Amino acid sequence: MQLYRLRRGACALALAIAANGATLTLDQALSLAVEYHPQLRAGAAQIDVARAGITTALAYPNPEFGARAGGQTFRVPGNVSGFFNAYVFSQPLELGGLRPARTALAERGRESSELALRGTRLAVVSAVRRTFFQALRRREEIAILTDNLRLVEDFRRRLQVRVDVGEAGRLELYRADAEVATARTAANSARLQYVAALSQLRAAIGSTVDADLSLDGALDPAVTLPPIETLREEVRARHPALLLSRSEVRRAEARVTYETALRRPQPSLVVEVDRPPDVPIYRAGINIPLPFWNRREGPIAEAVAQTRQVSALAESNELLLLAALGGAYERYQVATTQLLAFEQGLLREAEEGLRAAETAYRLGERGILEVLDAQRVLRTVRLDLLNTQFDRQAALVDLDEVRAVEPRRIP
Repeated sequence: MQLYRLRRGACALALAIAANGATLTLDQALSLAVEYHPQLRAGAAQIDVARAGITTALAYPNPEFGARAGGQTFRVPGNVSGFFNAYVFSQPLELGGLRPARTALAERGRESSELALRGTRLAVVSAVRRTFFQALRRREEIAILTDNLRLVEDFRRRLQVRVDVGEAGRLELYRADAEVATARTAANSARLQYVAALSQLRAAIGSTVDADLSLDGALDPAVTLPPIETLREEVRARHPALLLSRSEVRRAEARVTYETALRRPQPSLVVEVDRPPDVPIYRAGINIPLPFWNRREGPIAEAVAQTRQVSALAESNELLLLAALGGAYERYQVATTQLLAFEQGLLREAEEGLRAAETAYRLGERGILEVLDAQRVLRTVRLDLLNTQFDRQAALVDLDEVRAVEPRRIP
């Protein structure tokens, strides 16, 4: 049955992607991931497990009933021989704080499962955003490198004419051919990287559908970040990983309370009825375990040690998240500064440099190497601009993930 549900979910995801006409926006990708990703289904199932654990913790212990039969023979005159039967009823009693401690432990398990699902959802959403923008980056690289290939091929055709009429040497044509081959290789490599990026996007969504996807999306607008200390407090207050760590600490403390409560002997009420051949016999009493040899020192010590362990892990998680926040914050600021440099004319200067080199080459003032160098500079500047734009976007995705922010309206 479970395998059938998984296959049905995969089919539904395939139909949902096909319904988009092979065009996928970021909002659609996020919605598909939230609805169909197996990690989120597993997290939801874990919450059901924890809720069932609460039901188990609230259940009363079942009574026990036993019956015995046999015979008795007496040689003493006046006693009766015949069939003998007996009935035993036993009901365990839960006294003291055992039941509340067990229930509290189950409640902490449900709380941890819910926070774990929140963390999984945040990770899935961030992975979809990250891979979606990575695929957009590869697509834009293809456009830049294809345009560069067009420029190099156009220059090569014009050079061929000059070689044919004797205005340029054939060595220059060989150099242009090598540059065309290099540009074509770079464009093909970008296409391969785009295919790999699409595969990563499908995996992030939770899809195994090998369909050609046409992405429809743009970079998020620039934002003004608040002071880093404000963001640190925000991370401490809302990130699911930190909330989960604190919940695990409370869960470990609840386990210590539960293991300690188990040290108290829990009695059982016992009622017995014996029916010999002559006169019935009725008995009632209490069975009390005697903790002479096992006072649960081991389980209690394990629970205490586990509490120390999860407390240390909680501190470690906070340090890692704050370090990730600082790194993403700095990367965003640096990328923004670099983009200002491009906006102040770096790209325009590279384009003007190429036009000047081509003009000087036609006038015979410069050689072909200067033109090819100017083309490489323009290609490098355009790729650097593209990488800086997407580096800032990647830093923004990382910031949103560390801050536990979902910027899109998704279910």
